Amino acid sequence: MAIVPEHLYPRIGDRQTIYLKDAISNPSVTAGDYTMYNDSVNAPLLFERNNVLYQSDKQGQTDNWQVLFHCLRFKLPFNSASHKLGSLSAYPFPLFFEQWHSKRENVAEAWDNEGDIVIGIDVWIGYEAVILSGVTIGDGTIIGARALVNRDVEPCTIVAGVPAKPIRKRLSEQTVPRLLQIKWRDWPDERIAANIAAIQSGDIEQLMDWLYINII
Repeated sequence: MAIVPEHLYPRIGDRQTIYLKDAISNPSVTAGDYTMYNDSVNAPLLFERNNVLYQSDKQGQTDNWQVLFHCLRFKLPFNSASHKLGSLSAYPFPLFFEQWHSKRENVAEAWDNEGDIVIGIDVWIGYEAVILSGVTIGDGTIIGARALVNRDVEPCTIVAGVPAKPIRKRLSEQTVPRLLQIKWRDWPDERIAANIAAIQSGDIEQLMDWLYINII
């Protein structure tokens, strides 16, 4: 039998933690089935209003968040927060097209298009971290509290600071490629449940042995 998460609140009596997927209405933002979000200051159901910032209706960008992504409070400024650096003025004239006799369809000319924000699987984002447009964060990464992430982060890396810099790998050099290869995060719920002890203990050998016996 499949393990089915509660619609919004995965923990009994906890209204500060939600599964994010069913709380999102913005078509430019997607989250996986087990993406969880915790907010002890604001109502977590207000995630989009409080954390998805500066999105224009002409932006056409997509943020990808996937299964088992663990996050606390953080900010995602969209491209419209990035004023055009090549302009002679930092003022976003096209954004105020009514006043400057421009056209609504030209509003995206007010900023540089840095691209999507792509957050991989099993990523833990600390309190009030900021992730800028165009950044891809690899699977298994940890982002420190209040970090400013302005460049791509390799898988299974711990980063922190302003701007965020690598501190160390979260797992050994031998474990990381094997972990990425088996892609346990894509397994069916039942298979993950059968291997939680190995996953929690960091025992990649036990996980590989189970695969060899039961799957291969």
